[in-house]
Amino acid sequence: KYLSTMSSQANHKLCMVPGPVEFHEDVLSSMSTLATSHVSPSFIPIFGEAIELLRKVFCAEKAQPFVVSGSGTLGWDMVASNLIEPGEDVLVLNTGYFGDSFTVCLETYDAKVTQVKADIGDRPSIEEIHQALTQKKFKAITITHVDTSTGVLSDVKAIAELVKKVSPETLVIVDGVCSVGSEEIRMDEWNIDVVLTASQKALGVPPGLCILVASERAMNVFHNRKTRINSYYASWSNWLPIMNAYESRKGMYFATPPVQLIMALHTSLKQIISRPLELRFQQHKEVSNRIKDSLEKLGLKFVPKNRELSANGMTAVYYPEGVKPADLIPKVAAHGVVIAGGLHKLIGPKYFRIGHMGISVTEPEREHIDKTIEALSVNLKELGLKGDN
Repeated sequence: KYLSTMSSQANHKLCMVPGPVEFHEDVLSSMSTLATSHVSPSFIPIFGEAIELLRKVFCAEKAQPFVVSGSGTLGWDMVASNLIEPGEDVLVLNTGYFGDSFTVCLETYDAKVTQVKADIGDRPSIEEIHQALTQKKFKAITITHVDTSTGVLSDVKAIAELVKKVSPETLVIVDGVCSVGSEEIRMDEWNIDVVLTASQKALGVPPGLCILVASERAMNVFHNRKTRINSYYASWSNWLPIMNAYESRKGMYFATPPVQLIMALHTSLKQIISRPLELRFQQHKEVSNRIKDSLEKLGLKFVPKNRELSANGMTAVYYPEGVKPADLIPKVAAHGVVIAGGLHKLIGPKYFRIGHMGISVTEPEREHIDKTIEALSVNLKELGLKGDN
């Protein structure tokens, strides 16, 4: 089926950035519907089942999913406005640009933020996190599972275990925008309270959906707030009745949901859970190693300091000495593959980024990874890299 439908997508340059990713034909077809009311009998059960499927993908049996029109960044506001009250302490583990930005968001809502900030390409050690947790009582700790600016992967499981041991009352918040669907994450088993993500990365849906899943404990904290929620659109008070209604197969209105995007999400989630999640995670690890091995053989260095710190859904790579972004990125694009430049404000012009998640990984017959490696290898060798043959 996949091979027969692949030809339906017009020839285009492969989008191999760390999101948006390439989208499956069935996902795109799900969006190609006639105008449909958000309370149509044909849409309500699709939205309801999508909410249920999210629990399976997040490994969160009793958690509350929220599907809201917006970017992954909206998830920061939903956390800051619904769980953190003004003046409360939050510990931010910072591995790059998105740790900086989450900090700014929290401070906008008058949280008192303490950062444990790693060097570029590194992540805070368990010892550093332990020391910070013993200094004061934190309402929450935030972890960027994969910082898209550096490609650094945080050990969420180990951090959550530490928090449970040292400061069990602290909420564990995971920014999974660049990890959900490509990195292993198990909310219930690991005692995670919130995971937030966006539709356009490893979930394989066009941009436009913020997806947040909150544990029962997080929902209890929300219900027991003492101060008024100082955000209207991001307020769970507005969105919770909507989610409950659709899951009960009833329509309800607060703000018009993006009907076609939710149809696409439903299709993608069904595809994801049709195979064991363990297999999906393993495929992403294998492809990540394959891409990193090919670049390492050419003598390139990665932004993460070692493989253990490296994400499986993307790769951040320093340019060879003397090579600038304009020397490589347009040439790779001319070979039919789009990659991304650097994002971290301190090293932006010094590195590039490749995304490898979703169908580009799980459906190798599409040859997206082969084409990406070839385009990179050809152009890097033209720039003078001989590599290890």
